[in-house]
Amino acid sequence: MFDQPATLSQRAEALTKRYHGLYGAALLRPLIEQEFNGRIALVSSFGTESAVLLHMVATIDPALPILFIDTGKLFGETLRYRDQLVALLGLTDVRTVRPTALKLEERDPDLDLWQRDADACCFTRKVEPLAQALKGFDAWITGRKRFQGGARAQLQPIETDAGFVKVNPLARMSFAEIEAAFENHHLPRHPLEAEGFLSIGCFTCSARVAQGADRRSGRWQGTDKNECGIHESMLSAAL
Repeated sequence: MFDQPATLSQRAEALTKRYHGLYGAALLRPLIEQEFNGRIALVSSFGTESAVLLHMVATIDPALPILFIDTGKLFGETLRYRDQLVALLGLTDVRTVRPTALKLEERDPDLDLWQRDADACCFTRKVEPLAQALKGFDAWITGRKRFQGGARAQLQPIETDAGFVKVNPLARMSFAEIEAAFENHHLPRHPLEAEGFLSIGCFTCSARVAQGADRRSGRWQGTDKNECGIHESMLSAAL
C-alpha cells in the first residue's frame, strides 16, 4: 500500500506517524489488513484480560494466526479457557507453541528449573519457542497495557524488538475500558480470576493477589523478577 522505509526503526516511526492517536481495533485493522497482511500474528496467554484483544482480532480477521505458548506448566483452567474462547470467538488458526523435548531434557530433567533459575526456565519454555514460532512474520501483537505499571508504564503502541515490529493496541486503554469491553461484549472471565489470580502464567510462578495490590504482584512472588523475557529483547538471543 505504501512505500516501505529502509530500516525497521524507520518503518515503525512511519507507522506511528500514520496511525497517531489510534488504539484498540482502530489501530489493529489497518495493520492486519494492509500494512502486514499475512505477516502478523497475535501472541496470547489466554490470561485474565486476553479476551478483550482476542475479541478485537476476531472481529477483524478470525483467521489471524494466534500463537499460544504452552510451557507445560499452565493451569488446567487456562487450557480450558483457551478452548472456550476459541470456540466462542470463532478463531480458526490458534497455534500451540511448546519447548522441544530435547531442550527440556537437557536443561530441566528434574522439572525444577523454575526454582533454580526462573529466567532460564522462562527462556527455555517461553522465549525460545516463541522465537521459532515468529519466524516468517514481520510483526506481532501483544496485550500489554500501561496501567500494568513497571516498564510497561511508558509503553508505545508501536515499537520494534528483535527484528520485528511489535504492536501494543491496548497500551493506552485504561483498566476501566478493559472492564467495559468485557461487559459490552459479554466476554467470559478466566475462571481463576474469581479466586484472586489477577495475572496468570505458569502454576509454579503465579499466586493470588492481595486485595488492592498491583494486578501483576502475584507473578514470581518473593523475587525481583516481573517479566518472563519475551518483552525484554531476549528474543534476539533465541533467534
